[in-house]
Amino acid sequence: MNQISEIAAPVAEARCASFDANCPARVLFDQIADKWSMMILTVLDRGPQRFNTIRRSIEGVSQKSLTQTLRKLERNGLITRRVLPGSPVAVEYEMSDLGWTVLPPFRALYRWTKEHMPEVEAARAAFDRAG
Repeated sequence: MNQISEIAAPVAEARCASFDANCPARVLFDQIADKWSMMILTVLDRGPQRFNTIRRSIEGVSQKSLTQTLRKLERNGLITRRVLPGSPVAVEYEMSDLGWTVLPPFRALYRWTKEHMPEVEAARAAFDRAG
């Protein structure tokens, strides 16, 4: 580590420990842990997919939301985009090496939601009854 890194690291850690709005990890978490990102990454877990295949796989996502989320994931290095030759031009998306590393925690979270859904539904019902 150089001198600048040694000084900057504690400041960045302090910002992130308090959930500072400018914490780089908070910003990244916000960009990859939203519902569309998680669903897109799950779809791409099956292998490379074209835009319309992804769109058909995720009920309720608009073309605009899908485009924005794919661009965000590509910018963060989690997916790659490849233009396929031909007419009309088609685009294919796939997980990057970095993207594959985020899937295990996403799978664990998804498994947790399935395993604990009855408890969550019971808690919701109790909350709604209490009013």
